[in-house]
Amino acid sequence: MTAWPELPEPDVSAEHPISDSWVYTGAHRPPMPRSASERMTREWAASEIPDAQHPAVTNFAARRGALAQEFPGMTIVVPSGNYKVRSNDTDYRFRTAVDFYYLTGCQDPDVVLVINPSAGGPRSTLYVAPRRDQRTHEFFTDSRYGELWVGARRGLEEARIYFGLETAPLDRLEKDLIDLSSTDILVDRGIDLGVDAMVATHALDDKVPLALSNQRLVKDAFEIAQLQAAVDYSIMGFEDVVRALPTARVRGERVIEGVFNLRARVEGNDVGYNPICASGSNATILHWMHNDGEVNDGDLLLLDAGVEVNELYTADVTRTMPVNGKFSRAQRRIYDIVLRASNEAIAALRPGVPFITTYEVATRVLTEGLIELGILTDELDVATRKDLQLFRRYTLHGTSHMLGLDVHDCTLSRDAHKEGALEAGHVLTVEPGLYFQWNDLTVPEEYRGIGVRIEDDLLITNDGYVNLSGALPRDPDAIEAWMAALWANGPGDLAR
Repeated sequence: MTAWPELPEPDVSAEHPISDSWVYTGAHRPPMPRSASERMTREWAASEIPDAQHPAVTNFAARRGALAQEFPGMTIVVPSGNYKVRSNDTDYRFRTAVDFYYLTGCQDPDVVLVINPSAGGPRSTLYVAPRRDQRTHEFFTDSRYGELWVGARRGLEEARIYFGLETAPLDRLEKDLIDLSSTDILVDRGIDLGVDAMVATHALDDKVPLALSNQRLVKDAFEIAQLQAAVDYSIMGFEDVVRALPTARVRGERVIEGVFNLRARVEGNDVGYNPICASGSNATILHWMHNDGEVNDGDLLLLDAGVEVNELYTADVTRTMPVNGKFSRAQRRIYDIVLRASNEAIAALRPGVPFITTYEVATRVLTEGLIELGILTDELDVATRKDLQLFRRYTLHGTSHMLGLDVHDCTLSRDAHKEGALEAGHVLTVEPGLYFQWNDLTVPEEYRGIGVRIEDDLLITNDGYVNLSGALPRDPDAIEAWMAALWANGPGDLAR
């Protein structure tokens, strides 16, 4: 970001009003004389945005139609959200609200979708700000929206073409909503406080995000292709990390995080969540995201990471691998138990099976393993009783969650995450794990500090499942061979 030198504020006394002689361009940039401002807006060739259409326009239209059917006769307002301040006058990179993207495909800030009932069926309009291009001084004075600062963004006409939607000026939104005051208006609230303030709260507002959460549970063909691409790119990131492990053994976990993040930006939009790059006993900390520990010979590396593609769908994959390429006897014994739990939980997947089944199957296998290791001495049926759950000290978390535009997707659909039945089109993780803290005196010393998790992304089909991440080795022998082959082939091209 360009940093201008600090200069005195312009003279805004009565003798020198700012509106007559100056254009104020921001606190950390020098004021600009009006004459220079006028010159800045002259003699520019038009800045064109490619004339194209989003490849999933029909998918978005179908989703809007399905949402409107759930709220007949009502107007539905769904905002994209606003920039969020990272520090002082710098913003985080914008990521649009999931509900808004799901209905439009648009990833711009400060855009609002309005779905109105009409005699001919639901009518959808995108409220968009005009472009801040060379025709206006905001082109160079507005560091948040001006195209000289942040690049071209679709205006009303470009958005109409690309998203296949009617468009209207954003500054007309409030008036149009007031004109609809006699109609029930529902708002997907908490995304844009300015939009929230335009419409009185409705008793059914909360039903809009819930309806969209339920709708998003079943993925269409476009979404499945995006998720498979996210997984494929993530596998490339895991390969990059293995190649970089010799460097990580010198420089630590930051190398692992940086290398995976590079792949995420090369192939997609970003990482889908903060990666967990946990070596040694850090792997027993479920959400270890400091990623600043050492990576030592003899450690296991637990890498939980996923690429988010440009259409915002994310993978969520975990593999646990030996830093030096060879599992120790103790590491392999723990790994084999987790792998068995993963295999049996995945084998149970099919339409009609309750979502909770993966947890029940996996925890029973993990508990059997804990008894085999001598860590639990109770009978299996006792250790797994719901009122006891003696295994929880070492397993800690659930086994599955839905996956999609959010890494923990459709969380408002709580029933679907409990006894709800799996359906074709659901995409979920299966991720059993065992975690033995370094200072847990109930665990034999040889196992302390070992954490193992195996996580895959599964698509439910009409007759079973497809493991989207199945190309990434899971068997310990296969992992050792995979690592050896990657090292033998050299560091590779991270931008391939």
